[in-house]
Amino acid sequence: MDRTETTAARRAASVRWQLIARVTGILGRVPFSVHLLLFRLAIAGVFLPAGLLKVRSWETTLALFRDEYKIPVLSPAIASVTTTTIELLCSLLLIAGLGTRLVTLPLLGQIVTIQVFVYPQAWHEHLVWGSILLVLLTRGGGAISVDRILAR
Repeated sequence: MDRTETTAARRAASVRWQLIARVTGILGRVPFSVHLLLFRLAIAGVFLPAGLLKVRSWETTLALFRDEYKIPVLSPAIASVTTTTIELLCSLLLIAGLGTRLVTLPLLGQIVTIQVFVYPQAWHEHLVWGSILLVLLTRGGGAISVDRILAR
């Protein structure tokens, strides 16, 4: 490679690094509140449909809690009502960003229960959901939330 080709290659590499730096700078300016909103919607997108499905086919839900899930300490009827209520109520509150930190707690409890007693092989999903919920627990709902409006 002669000197001209080496200089051209260095310039091309420099242009690529400048482009990467520019894109990284733009991405770094995305407000964290956007991430928090997306996290809230992602978790609600998991639990709300699950709760709605339980309500739509209540007899099947009771049978699942009686025959498959077998949560210790709680009867199948109480466990199914509690789980469905948590899934529906907490999801709706997360969508609104109302009581964000508080509503993460029952969902985290539910994830731990599912992990330990129902689907221990699904740890990778539970780890993702739990990680998102821990961010919401520690950081709150963000600027795009009812929590922020009420705090003013």
